[in-house]
Amino acid sequence: LNDPLWQQYLAYLQQILSFDFGVSMRDQSPAIELVLERIPATLALTVPALILKLAIGIPAGVYAALHRQSVADRGVIMLSIFGFTIPSFVLGLVLVLVFAVKLDWLPSGGQDSWRHAILPIATLSIGGIGILARFSRSAMIEVLGQPYIRTAMAKGLPWREVVWRHALPNAAVPIVTLIGFMLGALIAGAVVVESIFSWPGIGRLIVVSVANRDLAVVQCLLLVIAASMVVANLLVDFSYGLLDPRLRAK
Repeated sequence: LNDPLWQQYLAYLQQILSFDFGVSMRDQSPAIELVLERIPATLALTVPALILKLAIGIPAGVYAALHRQSVADRGVIMLSIFGFTIPSFVLGLVLVLVFAVKLDWLPSGGQDSWRHAILPIATLSIGGIGILARFSRSAMIEVLGQPYIRTAMAKGLPWREVVWRHALPNAAVPIVTLIGFMLGALIAGAVVVESIFSWPGIGRLIVVSVANRDLAVVQCLLLVIAASMVVANLLVDFSYGLLDPRLRAK
């Protein structure tokens, strides 16, 4: 600490390049080991939550776009507004109150069995389902109004083929962009959700490390999260070329 800041920073970068992230002041263990121990627990929540978002949100939005002004369309809009406007900490507490306290169907916290993961996964996924449904609906409506869709219909192509071969691939590009942003939001949401449900993942580790001023662990966690965001955005960029052949030529 007696060295100038730029020398401290260069020394820290040298440690990072050698995968030396420092030692936890709380546990006296390497910071990277503490982080790697918690990653599987966080993935056990975020991966199923992401799958639920994709499996429910996108089909619901596409169905609403194909049946505009119908009861199903208005229902999807209402549910999506509810999903992305209610904060995750409020939703988590409501789910605990209803399903753990009142009905006594599910445990309120911990990681003892698969039943303990149901409420955290639901809390993480409900908001994203609403966002994806609303965004997928808007993207499909915009694509369905394009001239090439009218041209395909004028050629006499079946409606199913028009949707699957022309509308969905073009609507998928902005949806994939949103999914890339949602990957980062899952980590941010895990901080709140894991704290509510006492889930031993990296989100809870961030809260505990900040409270204990465990600087080495906090820095390591931030670097891991930043690296995951970079990888996620790279995958999104590569997927653009697969979805839209016009982007490959550029």
